[in-house]
Amino acid sequence: MSEPILEFRNVNKSFGPIDVLHDISLRVHPGEVLCLLGDNGAGKSTLIKTLAGVHRPTSGQILMDGQSVEFNSPKEASDRGISTVHQFGGTFPLMSIGRSFFVGVEPTKTWGLFTVYDRKRANEIAVKAVQEFGITRIDDGDRLVGGLSGGERQSLAIARAVHFGARVLILDEPTAALGVKEAAHVLRIVLEARKRGLAVIFITHQVIHALTVGDHFAVLIRGALAADFRRGEKNRDEITDLMAGGEQMAELEAEIEAHQRARMGHPSSVAELG
Repeated sequence: MSEPILEFRNVNKSFGPIDVLHDISLRVHPGEVLCLLGDNGAGKSTLIKTLAGVHRPTSGQILMDGQSVEFNSPKEASDRGISTVHQFGGTFPLMSIGRSFFVGVEPTKTWGLFTVYDRKRANEIAVKAVQEFGITRIDDGDRLVGGLSGGERQSLAIARAVHFGARVLILDEPTAALGVKEAAHVLRIVLEARKRGLAVIFITHQVIHALTVGDHFAVLIRGALAADFRRGEKNRDEITDLMAGGEQMAELEAEIEAHQRARMGHPSSVAELG
C-alpha cells in the first residue's frame, strides 16, 4: 500500500470543559475510500471540521504527505487539496450550472475595454467535468441548479472539487437525503473519484452505503475510535452493533452548542429570547 496522504495522530478536541474527540489516530491513503461511521452525534462532524480547518485540534497532529500541518481556516485546507462536500452539495439553486461550478473563480474574457464573465467557456468546462463522472443528463450549462435532482447536485459539487485539484475529498452524509436511485448514482461517483486516485473520506451512518464503496472503515462512539478495520473484516450486523453505542454524543454536542452561544452572548433557547 502507498504511503498515507493524510494521518491523524492522537488528535483530541475540546470546547472549553467539554471533551469531544479522544485520541483519534487514523491513516487515509490515495485511491482509498475511508468510511467514517457513527450514529448521529458520534463526533463525525467535529472530526471532519477539525481536518477541514474549521476547528484546530486541542492536541495531537494532522499530517499530510508525512508533514505536520496546521490549518487556520477552511481556505488553508482547501489550498492543500482538502475539499469538503456537505450534505446538500454546496451548490446554488438560483445559479446556472456553469456559474455555480465556477463561483468565486469565474473565467473571464475581454470585451472592448472591459473584462467580463466568460459564460460560454464556464458552461463548456462545467458540463464536460460533470459528464466525465457519468452524469450525461446534464448537457446545458445555462440550466438552473435548482432544477437538478439531489443526486445530480451532489455530483456537480464533487465534480467541481475534483476539477479544482482536490486530493482528499470529504463527503459529509452525501446520500442521507436521497432516494435509492439517486443514492446509487452518488455512490458511483465516489467509486469514480477513488479510481482517479483521490483519497475519499465518506461520512455516513448508513452501513449499506459504506459497505458498497468502502475500503477502510472507522467507527466513532462518543468521540472515540471504537473500531478501525478493512473491507471484509466485519459484516453489516457487526458494524451496526458497534455503532449502537453513540446515542449519548448528541447530548454532548448540544452542551457544546450552548457553551459556544453563551461565550458569544447569544441566547441558547427560545425561552431566553422571551
